[in-house]
Amino acid sequence: MNETLKTLLPMLRRFAYSLTGSKADADDVVQITIEKLLVKGIPDDVEPAKWAFKICRNVWIDEYRSRKVRQNTAQADILPEPITSNEHQTLENKQMLKNVNTALGQLPEEQRAIVSLVAVQGMAYKDVAHTLDIPIGSVMSKLSRARCTLYNLIKPDFKKEQV
Repeated sequence: MNETLKTLLPMLRRFAYSLTGSKADADDVVQITIEKLLVKGIPDDVEPAKWAFKICRNVWIDEYRSRKVRQNTAQADILPEPITSNEHQTLENKQMLKNVNTALGQLPEEQRAIVSLVAVQGMAYKDVAHTLDIPIGSVMSKLSRARCTLYNLIKPDFKKEQV
């Protein structure tokens, strides 16, 4: 179990960060997820990664709903980026990462989870469908809508540039 958790931990942190948009919140979600995995275990008939992602997502949904009730807001932190030699490029990359994180935070919860599982974790559509218990067609359509929304949020002037 320990080796499985060590393998899953970086993936869970990336997934949780993509859901929460905050490093501190992501760490909290991952901690609760790991606690649940240790207490309840992983069923023999499921893939550990899919099971862990499902629990992580459900932990975040519970936390998100609790926050809505309490009407608290989370502070947005940004994960550290790799250092590049070109300072100008680094600043552009930071701004783009900030824009993407902001846009990702504006997506509906389910679309954000799908984008994060496909784009961040590199999961196949069928695996995402299995993890989230939704049909594969729903994964594809929600991912498509999420990509369009993200593009419009990140590049709002694209249509103006085309004219």
